[in-house]
Amino acid sequence: RANLGITVIEFPNNYAADPQDYLRKGLEARDILESESLINFTMSPHSPYTVSDKTFEQISVLANQLHLPIHLHIHETKTEIEESLKQYGKRPIERLDTLGLLSPSLMGVHAVHIDDIEIALLARQGCSVVHCPASNLKLASGFSPIGKLLRNKINVAIGTDGAASNNRLDMLAEIRLAALLAKAVDCHAETLPAHQALHMATLGGARALALEDQIGSIKIGKIADLTAIDLSNIETQPNYDVASQIVYSAGRENVTNVWVNGVRVLEDRNFKHPISNTISQKVSYWTTKIISNRKKNE
Repeated sequence: RANLGITVIEFPNNYAADPQDYLRKGLEARDILESESLINFTMSPHSPYTVSDKTFEQISVLANQLHLPIHLHIHETKTEIEESLKQYGKRPIERLDTLGLLSPSLMGVHAVHIDDIEIALLARQGCSVVHCPASNLKLASGFSPIGKLLRNKINVAIGTDGAASNNRLDMLAEIRLAALLAKAVDCHAETLPAHQALHMATLGGARALALEDQIGSIKIGKIADLTAIDLSNIETQPNYDVASQIVYSAGRENVTNVWVNGVRVLEDRNFKHPISNTISQKVSYWTTKIISNRKKNE
């Protein structure tokens, strides 16, 4: 299962020439993959500092017309807030509110440097926040006030950000880090208990993606997206509370089986689909190519 972003930024690269080109290619991909039941799409403008007001207004219209969520990096660093004040006279969240982007459809990724007024605004507009603790640490961005967000009834999901700022892309490691950091930031050991951390990683993510009626929990009528975690080994003993053991002791090495849409894709820690071999081959190809290009440029 995947939720693919229709990425938009103002500047050109090898993929697209301008915002209209990004949108055209992204919407074309959506049309081509429309029949794929395991694939959904979001509008994914990169961030307020890489997208203009005009483009944001167009994205807002398209998101409403196509009923797509909006995925957007917000308030990740102090610098982006300072630059926004210089360029627009507003902090990014205030600017997004002026443009009509704040709504239950918005997933604000990071939300590190965020004040009480902005937290209240996100709560009032029903926005979700996607917390990426490892990325925030690796890039020295800071610490998101997760305890405050949760106390203000904001839906918080857990993400990893990209491989360049995370490396492991390990959701179990991310859940543990989120739970520990929230306690340290709040100076309170009861902030973000295990059950709430698991909720953020499951139903919190499903709700942010507008998929909570389909996935995120084990319930009659929902799709069977399931993960089996083996807690019987010595490193996860003794086991007094399953949720606590998953959050604080388990790792991805404990994942034994995974079902997507009722189909087992990981069986006894082995991928059942041959695509894993194809991915490994592509990784090897691009690793060699990148290293070669680096040597040419040295």
